[in-house]
Amino acid sequence: MKNKETIDFIVSWLLDYAKESGVNGFVVGVSGGIDSALTSTLCAKTGLPTMCLEMPIHQEKKQQNRSLLHLEWLKKNFGNVQTQSVELTQVFDAFQQTVGSDGSQENRLLSLANARARIRMTTLYYYAGVHGYLVAGTGNKVEDFGVGFYTKYGDGGVDISPIADLMKSEVQSLAKTLGVDMSIVTAAPTDGLWGDDRTDEDQLGASYPELEWAMNQRDLGKQVSDFEGRQKTVFEILEQLNKKNLHKMIPIPVCEIPNSLR
Repeated sequence: MKNKETIDFIVSWLLDYAKESGVNGFVVGVSGGIDSALTSTLCAKTGLPTMCLEMPIHQEKKQQNRSLLHLEWLKKNFGNVQTQSVELTQVFDAFQQTVGSDGSQENRLLSLANARARIRMTTLYYYAGVHGYLVAGTGNKVEDFGVGFYTKYGDGGVDISPIADLMKSEVQSLAKTLGVDMSIVTAAPTDGLWGDDRTDEDQLGASYPELEWAMNQRDLGKQVSDFEGRQKTVFEILEQLNKKNLHKMIPIPVCEIPNSLR
């Protein structure tokens, strides 16, 4: 990938979309991970007002430290960046207490993890509405179109997706070129929704390099039967997660009423 040219292309795309939409700037949730670090930096490079929010909810300390580190780096390097920490732990705790403990423990824990993402989405849109900004998404291509590893109407609820056509390896490469701190570039990817240090690989059962390989093989028309061993396992993981999460990637189904019933 031609990193500098790709960075310029995305920044130009962001500027054009903002101009066409008649908005004043961008708001980005910064988590301490590489995807949000890259997205926030690209938005900052437009020169438009860019609000970067850290939104901890029982956050693991290392994740929060990386988030604060990146916010400081952004402010130091971009005069158009405004940063803010919005502590959402009490909001989440109140929500958890209000909804009670129905259902199985497994489903309840997953629903609460997704609730964290949706509380953050609501917060981002509050600030976007107040300032007339667009919410910039931080999902990469593997997450958004490979395995659907995001929360519907949570981190998937955005106005624009500047890095959604970039593989994870490409995200890392562009982040290095832009000077994002190496502690963020090399950190094990995590969604940060569980209040602990579990990684994306722990949840997915495969690493991002493995999933990228599987996506490329699928694009070549390969099938599960073409592989064996670990390669077969990874390809099966991609296929199973893609099928399971396809509902996140397609438009909301609409029940279209036939003319004969009107």
